[in-house]
Amino acid sequence: AEEAAEKEPCVLLGQQLGDPGRFAYAALCGISLAQLFPEKEQSSFRTEFIEGFVKWLDLPEAVLPAMTAFASGLGSEGTETFAQILLKDPILNENPVVITQDLLSFSLRDGYYDARARVLICHVTWLLRIPLEDLEVLEESLLESLKEQKEEESETAEVSRKKKEKRKKLKQYLLISLAAVGGGTMIGLTGGLAAPLVAAGAATIIGSAGAAALGSTAGIAVMASLFGAAGAGLTGYKMKKRVGAIEEFEFLPLTEGKQLHITIAITGWLCTGKYGSFTAPWSSMLRSSEQYCLAWESKYLMELGNALDSLLNSFVNMMAQEALKFTVLSGIVTALTWPASLLTVASVIDNPWGVCLHRSAEVGKHLAHILLSRQQGKRPVTLIGFSLGARVIYFCLQEMAREKDSQGIIEDVVLLGAPVEGEAKYWKAITKVVSGRIINGYCRGDWLLRFVYRTSSIQINVAGLQPVDLDDRRMVNMDLSSVVS
Repeated sequence: AEEAAEKEPCVLLGQQLGDPGRFAYAALCGISLAQLFPEKEQSSFRTEFIEGFVKWLDLPEAVLPAMTAFASGLGSEGTETFAQILLKDPILNENPVVITQDLLSFSLRDGYYDARARVLICHVTWLLRIPLEDLEVLEESLLESLKEQKEEESETAEVSRKKKEKRKKLKQYLLISLAAVGGGTMIGLTGGLAAPLVAAGAATIIGSAGAAALGSTAGIAVMASLFGAAGAGLTGYKMKKRVGAIEEFEFLPLTEGKQLHITIAITGWLCTGKYGSFTAPWSSMLRSSEQYCLAWESKYLMELGNALDSLLNSFVNMMAQEALKFTVLSGIVTALTWPASLLTVASVIDNPWGVCLHRSAEVGKHLAHILLSRQQGKRPVTLIGFSLGARVIYFCLQEMAREKDSQGIIEDVVLLGAPVEGEAKYWKAITKVVSGRIINGYCRGDWLLRFVYRTSSIQINVAGLQPVDLDDRRMVNMDLSSVVS
């Protein structure tokens, strides 16, 4: 079997499609690129992607002008037609997820998983009615140990076992494709397994020639590229000394897994009790198997959180009078003049709020340079934060937009109750650096946010209180008024 594998070169799965299927496949990707990234500054990415993809599929050079035209914005009306042609190819009859796998293999060929490529993969996967879960499974299969561990058949273990069985089936397709890339020098992505062990296990699937490639210097270099220097990633970063006004900046792991895309969560304030730690608000987050939490300026965030708690208690005491439940509460979110009883405690919160506003902006700028330096490796990053944590993200994106080579790093961002400008002109710049979605979660009745912003909210819009009216496919406004009390 090994001799046969050496004599018969592997053929990439995408190249096994018929001529109509390969043409439709490339056209679908070209049209999708134009729809997802129509901006002028994205033209080089679209062109380079489609040129490389035509070669990947072994299509004739004569089709390149047509594919370039698709990637430039022509032919969008043919999306459904190309999707149907592709799905009719015999290769996809039983396993359409082959397309997702093939796009993933192509996107990882240089050891750089561009966030724009991942958004494209998700989009094409959706167009072909393939569950997005399959992409997660394929990504995880790259990082899963080849050594199977026995588990007891509890309900949870059974779900895990079925998922592993699915990964095992997909892994065979993936390894065969990756072994054929670049003339037999490609990827050994194993989430920490030593390359010789990987090569030994892979030999049973792809033959000794392909297995040798997985253990090659090129394969190790690709893995190092994806996961950052020495595989330490973000937890390996330590702020050695004070940076400007920033006294504390550290990444804490929320999970122990490894993944081809990561999530960074940013807490907005701390307070004595349940939310006394940075990790507490994110205990139920299910976004990826590799998650981090940014610990920043805990002394000031704790002071702010306790001040907010004190203010809230003052408000609750004020509301103890039955009549005020129907007068003050109903009008407090829109009142231009605030009750004197609240204003008397304003000094408790104004100073820590002002300090944290300034420091959150500085932390955001520092985070931008950490991500630009690829401390996380060359993988897509999703950012999520609430309150001042959302403000950190906002200033991170603004800073990244000012720098070169800032595209393809950020996949999605989620900002909840963000105390930042809500006018669209301030948000336009960050679309340059976000490949996927910019989700603005707002609550019109957030009286606390309106109160701390009371001196300026009349003059400017606040994103955490209203939608951002930005005409861009990335911008998603979510009204959380019904779920936020």
